Amino acid sequence: MLAALSALVTILALAAAVPQAQAASSLPCDVYAAAGTPCVAAHSLVRALYSSYNGSLYQVQRASDSATANIGLLAAGGYANAAAQDSFCSGTTCIITKIYDQSSRHNDLTVEGAGGAGAADVGAPADALPVTVGGHQVYGLEISAGMGYRDNSTSGVATNGGAEGMYMVTSGTHVNGRCCFDYGNAETNNTDTGNGHMDAINFGTECWFSPCYGGGPWVQADLENGLFQSNLGYSTNSSNTGTGAMPFVTALLKNNGQDHFALKYGNAQSGSLTTTYSGGEPTVNGGGYSPMHQEGSIVLGTGGDNSNGSIGSFFEGVMTSGIPTDAADDAVQANIVSVGYGGATGSTGSLTPGSEISLRATTACCTSDYIRHQNNAAVVSAITSSSSTLDKSDATWIVRRGLASSSCVSFESRNYPGDFLRHSNYKLYRQPMDGTALFRSDATFCPTTGKSGTGTSFASYNYPTRFLRHYNLNLYIASDGGSNDFDSATSWTDDVSWVVSSPWAP
Repeated sequence: MLAALSALVTILALAAAVPQAQAASSLPCDVYAAAGTPCVAAHSLVRALYSSYNGSLYQVQRASDSATANIGLLAAGGYANAAAQDSFCSGTTCIITKIYDQSSRHNDLTVEGAGGAGAADVGAPADALPVTVGGHQVYGLEISAGMGYRDNSTSGVATNGGAEGMYMVTSGTHVNGRCCFDYGNAETNNTDTGNGHMDAINFGTECWFSPCYGGGPWVQADLENGLFQSNLGYSTNSSNTGTGAMPFVTALLKNNGQDHFALKYGNAQSGSLTTTYSGGEPTVNGGGYSPMHQEGSIVLGTGGDNSNGSIGSFFEGVMTSGIPTDAADDAVQANIVSVGYGGATGSTGSLTPGSEISLRATTACCTSDYIRHQNNAAVVSAITSSSSTLDKSDATWIVRRGLASSSCVSFESRNYPGDFLRHSNYKLYRQPMDGTALFRSDATFCPTTGKSGTGTSFASYNYPTRFLRHYNLNLYIASDGGSNDFDSATSWTDDVSWVVSSPWAP
């Protein structure tokens, strides 16, 4: 134990002394092992969680022929080889069928089967959540209702009151109030077997026990038959109002399995962890939580009985044997921050996939107006150097290969990872990619020379005679003349012509 503590002190000292770019020399599972609480599960779609790991991260299956491919790393201890996925899935679509455990326990997650509360799940679309991590374009896991992953035959995961810790990196921009976006310990038979038979992180806006403060989303403990913010169920911490629409969130739970659990969260892009609760096990629901009765399954994206109405994002997560120290948690958070989740792509101002852009109107009335999202709708509004940081972020888009055609483009929100500009009933919205063929088509636009002779115009992929247009400050796909007001021929050529400019958000 003294050796482990000494190693941890060395890791923390190095983390404080060297630049962030070098922090990856000790990755999360290295840190936890040095603290005497080794990982028994380590799942990530974006990077290695051990500095020595050089195996597969996940498996994809393509629709065209049902063939599968394992997606690995660019280098040992590095980042996902997303180009391998892009190549394998070119011309078709892929789903994620397996998430590999990087630990020696081989607790791999596969698509979850039917449970007490839900039919068998389906795999998540492999390209729904493009993101930049460590300067590399990779893909996260975007869960929609009816999707989930599980392993009911694990090795080393806590059972029957054993101590454990866990964290995941998720997102506060893709959440809902349905049960249950979980990562952690669950039942081995996909049914609710009683209080204390789960020990999993929950992240969402569902307030199980009132009161909850603020609008969430909150990091909670799913200990079965309740999402707990304290030993009393409800929040005893009025300052815990949730993370809000934070693009990347570190969510952490640890439980000694007997008489104590703790909840923490942090901004995965900057800063330290905040403890929202640290105290006794729940005393509500007739008890059964002290000691815990964990069964040792691992679940991701659903509740223990496959309650699968939730949505959520997952980038990485681990489970440990024993409760990690606060110092180890802090070192892991520092490493997560160091990799630069959601950092700039390094390319700006062009329609090349990966480039960050803003789209400026060219109509004489509106040459200071840019396409931005506001309350989920796409609108145009004036953006200047004095605009707020939020407004500038809302007006920044990342160019992606067209979700329906690689010869066209799609526009991902800069500050809502996995949300794309798409049309519905001809109006434009910012919505999370759900993997359907309809969404892919609605979110794909084909660039052509600006209809006014200036800039670029964008034809709808599935309505090729309709182009991206601003009209009365809203965004539509509009034809040149038609029965709808927004199809008016007046100034149509100007309204559908856009300047592709450098992004307002860095």
